[in-house]
Amino acid sequence: MGRGRLRIYLGAAPGVGKTYAMLGEGGRALARGRDVVVGFVETHGRRRTADQLDGLEILPRKHLRHRGADFTELDVEAVIAREPKIALIDELAHTNVPGSRNAKRWQDVEEILAAGIDVISTVNVQHLESLNDVVEEITGVPQRETVPDEVVRRADQIELVDMSPEALRRRMAHGNVYAPENVDAALSNYFRVGNLTALRELALLWLAGKVDEQLDRYRADHGISGTWEARERVVVALTGGPEGETLVRRAARIAARSKGADLLAVHVTRADGLSSSADPASLTKQRALVESLGGTYHQVVGDDVPRALLDFATGVNATQLVLGASRRSRLAQVLARGVGLTTTALSGSIDVHLVTHEATHHPGRPPASRAALTRRRRTAGWAMALLAMPLLTAGMLPFHGHLTLPSQILLFLLLVVGVALVGGMWPALTAAVFGFALLNWFFTPPLRTLTIHAPENLLALVIFVLVAAMVSTVVDLAARRTREAARSSAEAEVLSTLAGQVLRGEPLLERLREIYGLTSVTLLERAGESWRIVSMAGGPPCTDPGAGDTDVVIDEDLVLAVRGKLLDAADRRVLEAFAAEAAVALRHQRLTEEAEAARPLAEADKMRTALLAAVSHDLRTPLASAKAAVESLRSTEIDWSSADRRELLATADESLVKLHRLVENLLDMSRLQAGVLGLSLQHVALEEIVPRAAADVGDMVKIDLPADLPEVMADPVLLERVLVNLMGNGARYSPVLVTASSHGSSVEIRIIDRGPGIPPEAHERVFLPFQRLGDRDNHTGVGLGLALSRGLTEAMGGTLVPEETPGGGLTMIISLEIAT
Repeated sequence: MGRGRLRIYLGAAPGVGKTYAMLGEGGRALARGRDVVVGFVETHGRRRTADQLDGLEILPRKHLRHRGADFTELDVEAVIAREPKIALIDELAHTNVPGSRNAKRWQDVEEILAAGIDVISTVNVQHLESLNDVVEEITGVPQRETVPDEVVRRADQIELVDMSPEALRRRMAHGNVYAPENVDAALSNYFRVGNLTALRELALLWLAGKVDEQLDRYRADHGISGTWEARERVVVALTGGPEGETLVRRAARIAARSKGADLLAVHVTRADGLSSSADPASLTKQRALVESLGGTYHQVVGDDVPRALLDFATGVNATQLVLGASRRSRLAQVLARGVGLTTTALSGSIDVHLVTHEATHHPGRPPASRAALTRRRRTAGWAMALLAMPLLTAGMLPFHGHLTLPSQILLFLLLVVGVALVGGMWPALTAAVFGFALLNWFFTPPLRTLTIHAPENLLALVIFVLVAAMVSTVVDLAARRTREAARSSAEAEVLSTLAGQVLRGEPLLERLREIYGLTSVTLLERAGESWRIVSMAGGPPCTDPGAGDTDVVIDEDLVLAVRGKLLDAADRRVLEAFAAEAAVALRHQRLTEEAEAARPLAEADKMRTALLAAVSHDLRTPLASAKAAVESLRSTEIDWSSADRRELLATADESLVKLHRLVENLLDMSRLQAGVLGLSLQHVALEEIVPRAAADVGDMVKIDLPADLPEVMADPVLLERVLVNLMGNGARYSPVLVTASSHGSSVEIRIIDRGPGIPPEAHERVFLPFQRLGDRDNHTGVGLGLALSRGLTEAMGGTLVPEETPGGGLTMIISLEIAT
């Protein structure tokens, strides 16, 4: 039996209709005669979703008991034993109760698929492992249940269940997602329009990436090399020349005409690593420009530039390729078509744009490269060419009768090669011409004349000159390439070092000053009509660009000025590349500073939003209850019985107590933050305070205090409030045990519960005001209890810390000084 097929309904948020769509598909499959069963579906009390179950076979769930409570989970064995064609299994990212067959439901689904059963399931985008932290940053709500992206990507079919934020909020307001009492809190927190819009975009982008993968896989499986214009992808070719920024902006405008188009920039380097026409500084600036426009920068290696460009464009499924018009002279264009025309001829279905630019009309001469050899070697070469040739001739004359002309030519050729190795091409060419004349005059019949009678002698001398010229050219080219390679290696090492400085955040300008032995390096920024120093190394600094020996204009507002020596063209190229990196580092630093400056405002706004959202609900609920009870009692239309009146009065009293406690918590938190909370520290016996606090919480609290427990220094009223808060929190999940013990000069009070607990990484976050972990219980409390409890404890000179309860749960530890 083969593996089953997995179909997933993906949603951006709870309530968009994933389960409804899954059940609808199950019903349609059943109508087509397929054997369909419901393995596990959670309707969350939604009537329309429950209606979709009509007519579908529902398999019994597996019952498990954990920490004294009963739970139900998917029965994997029952599904496999039933052997249906299709199993409907909701909530793929669900974490199973301890004791289940697998830890995660997606592992259950893997077993069912391996048994040859097709599965239809659901998942929300916030449960995808790769997006979990992004969703928490957007919504402020951590998601503990996740599913690996690869599990979802392996699905045979993924269908997005989409809904606009406004439509989902209307659905919630009508009570079709959560219970009415939870709607206000949900709309004010997790289900804000901004949150839903961001989650929707995440889901669409993730699914688009999945579709791209499927398209690439299909094209590869079917050997399709042509371009499919599923999405516009614009590739711009950069050479490092002055036209680069023009090309990038033009390509960005082309990409902007199509919604969702991609912009990619590519630079082709030669296989030998030498690219004399590419300016590192220009490439760095152009790369920064591409990334600022939302594009990506790529670098490929290839000696055949047109073929390398088209291979890259085809590989990324590009639809358009932007090239700069040729900067070569007309004669050069006549002799060879050039990159632009060759690429256009080979482009096939890819549209090629040849963009004119300023450099087209004013083609600059290529920069003169440095001499391949040092001055000393060139001088030695000229000396050999002018002096060694006559000396060789004088030495050969006594042996003229014993040497043939070919032997004499070989000796002269050997000397020419030596001149080329020492002095390069021009001394060697001079030696070759000089040697031709000497050979003709002294050794070629008729002697002492420039006449050559035998044609083979003329041919031998001409070949001598040609071989000497070719050898000289090869030697000079090899020396030049060696020097260029050394220069490129040095430049790469310098740029790598500087890039490392940027990444490590080390002083960049100081490192540049050391590398080139400069007196000072100054980064200047325009400030109106003058310049101001942004950063500097060494001294004295340059106060304006003209005060330095060399200056590099980064943009219209930034200039790097150096003082100490005049840098040559090759060093200036590296300096320009570095200047561009320095500008990027400066902008990054300023963005970081702005972000840090905005962080307190963001935190304040976040707290304000949380406060308004929480308080608006928690004030509204007790007020509404008390108002309804009082209005009912005042009504003359109904004759209430005594029992009804007592119940209404109890409801009003309970609501007003909740309202009073909320206002007290808010006032105390304000006093704590303002530092004006009044304290009355005195000797307190815990055996008196703890029972009173437990009585306020109810029967869920068990007390186990030793008889010899010493008194502590505390404010009895505040300590009782702290204990009530902590006991109440624990009692929401399980019975609470309160114990205490003395340790040195302090007493530790432990409030122990067996509830779900809190992850260790969230232990400190729960003490922030208006924080509640999870999005399932946002309607209970404003999230002030723990923050207020810690604040009150610290005000009394104590500490409040959480730790995990052995075997599961949470233990809150209050430490107070022993009264002396």
